[in-house]
Amino acid sequence: MSASELNDAIDDTNFPQAHILSRGRNNSVCSTSSTSGTSSLADPRVVAAHEETGSSAGMGMGATAAALTSDEIVPSVPNRPRLILKSTTSIPENNDGTQPLTPMTPRTSATPGHENCTFHHDLELDHKPPTREALLPDMARSYRLLLGGLGENPDRQGLIKTPERAAKAMLYFTKGYDQNLEDVLNGAVFDEDHDEMVVVKDIEMFSMCEHHLVPFYGKVSIGYLPCNKILGLSKLARIVEIFSRRLQVQERLTKQIAVAVTQAVQPAGVAVVVEGVHMCMVMRGVQKINSKTVTSTMLGVFRDDPKTREEFLNLVNSK
Repeated sequence: MSASELNDAIDDTNFPQAHILSRGRNNSVCSTSSTSGTSSLADPRVVAAHEETGSSAGMGMGATAAALTSDEIVPSVPNRPRLILKSTTSIPENNDGTQPLTPMTPRTSATPGHENCTFHHDLELDHKPPTREALLPDMARSYRLLLGGLGENPDRQGLIKTPERAAKAMLYFTKGYDQNLEDVLNGAVFDEDHDEMVVVKDIEMFSMCEHHLVPFYGKVSIGYLPCNKILGLSKLARIVEIFSRRLQVQERLTKQIAVAVTQAVQPAGVAVVVEGVHMCMVMRGVQKINSKTVTSTMLGVFRDDPKTREEFLNLVNSK
């Protein structure tokens, strides 16, 4: 998902507003009117029609409401709608008319040669497609040319196997291109009557700066407010791996993680904070070894409700 697609997907008009999503934990419930997880907030026309109906009905009920005493007034119960992402861009289709998953290269455990891969191994996610292995010869030749361009002798003992090792390492550093959200979740989304904040913090993250091809690393903290669906805790760390193991910038990485969690469980809100150390600032350029970069993405109630956002940040910053 490109940066422009992410920005199109994150639209304030699709997210719950603070005045209807205050953290009244004893009387707030998620909107479950649709089994597909959609909400009327996702369609501005539905909201406008609802407001028009409400205003006209309010005029007719004025006399009735005036006759009620304060003891007879029943407090309204605010709903917590699901956070729905806006999709304004078309997804390219395959030749058979189906929409491809992310990434474009298909890969399953039944893929020929998959079991014989000797790199890219990651326990549950040991997806090592032949299409990636086929890149090794060309990548190794490129690294050999690079060594020669640096004035080194690629045939000396210490460098003979370096091009192949470097090619395998780069494929591992960017293995996120071979993973997609559907495979990572693996059905680990569970129905649960829980609407309190879930936070997993200090998830280790390693990535590659797309500007200089040097590493940046740090930690990721993720929080979300469930709407009757929870995500396996380890899957939050897996989501971080999908997007960090690519050529990245920290700003886009933060947003991609938040959008992925939203797509997984459609919660009332998602918050992501990433703190990173960039080697492109440490070992080159300005060489500021103590500098850290902090980025955040707040969606849904985390963006609209200051108290919810403050609670998340307090939990993340607590020792």
